[in-house]
Amino acid sequence: MTDQREDAPPGPFVPTTRPRPAGAPRPVTTRSAGVDAIVDCAVYVQGRREPPVDPMVALEAAVERGGFVWLGLFEPTEAELGAIAERYGLHPLAVEDAVYAHQRPKLERYDDDLFMVLKTARYVEHEQLTATSEVVDTGEVMVFVGPRHVITVRHGDHNDLTELRQRLEEQRDLLCLGPSAVLYAVADHVVDTFVDVAEQVQDDVDELEASVFSPERTDDIGRLYQLKRELMSLRRAVGPLEVPLHKLAERQVESVPQPMRSYFRDVLDHAIRVRDQVAGLDELLSSILQASLARTSMADNEDMRKISAWAAIVAVPTAIAGIYGMNFEHMPELHWRWGYAMVWLVILVTCSLLYRGFKRNGWL
Repeated sequence: MTDQREDAPPGPFVPTTRPRPAGAPRPVTTRSAGVDAIVDCAVYVQGRREPPVDPMVALEAAVERGGFVWLGLFEPTEAELGAIAERYGLHPLAVEDAVYAHQRPKLERYDDDLFMVLKTARYVEHEQLTATSEVVDTGEVMVFVGPRHVITVRHGDHNDLTELRQRLEEQRDLLCLGPSAVLYAVADHVVDTFVDVAEQVQDDVDELEASVFSPERTDDIGRLYQLKRELMSLRRAVGPLEVPLHKLAERQVESVPQPMRSYFRDVLDHAIRVRDQVAGLDELLSSILQASLARTSMADNEDMRKISAWAAIVAVPTAIAGIYGMNFEHMPELHWRWGYAMVWLVILVTCSLLYRGFKRNGWL
């Protein structure tokens, strides 16, 4: 069995020399297609990978041998995907979405072909969460599914499909179900990645929660907003996926074989579970943010009470000193021998009583 990395430059493909059956699509030259974006291409017959074949004649070989071709692309240009689209009969609207990416998860049908968009996600490791940390990195995988072909178009430098292809090639019974088996495997892989990302984000949420409610005074509002913003990216990737998976699982797509529907129901169940988990994390972050704001407000109020209490204590000697500093000639006890000591005694006793009262009421 020959395999090729999904994220590595493609190796040489050996063109087939068998005659073209009647009605099979006409081959297109490799030069006209531009194969820089093609990272793997294989024909599968009865669940087995066939010897290497040129991508531009792979569909012809698949039709002749009664199998299907799986063509993997990485960030193709418009010209590259255009040549592939002409060869495999892809719809122009779907091709446009696949080239420019930035689509929301969806499932569309064009005659006998399906076009599915899936958002991918990756947790970005960081030593400590800050107000500018990147937590969730997203990409996209587009899947074209036809009667004799499946084409995966990947955008983003993560979630390559190399290991997925290798694992799937070890499950001949699943590959025998046709191109929809590859669509299931890709969707299942993407949803499983969401589960891992959500669990790692959960650790960040727990750390923030502990910081907000710790005895030490911390300012976590910026970090909370950043994590909530990053979690929104994951929520946009997971939430819309429920509708396409429901269509695939509940007999709303005729081109999906009946045995595959139970597989898609399992992926749907996992996607709903992740959606609920992400929604729960978002609600928890909102609650933590409100608690942090409330705690900050309480801390500000406590500071203001302390400032007010000390200002009241300081006002006593300030007022007495101000009165006796006006230098009037006729003032009480101005020429008394013990007047200076009496003033200090009044100041100290008054300030002590004020301090004790504020201390008792929790202002100091």
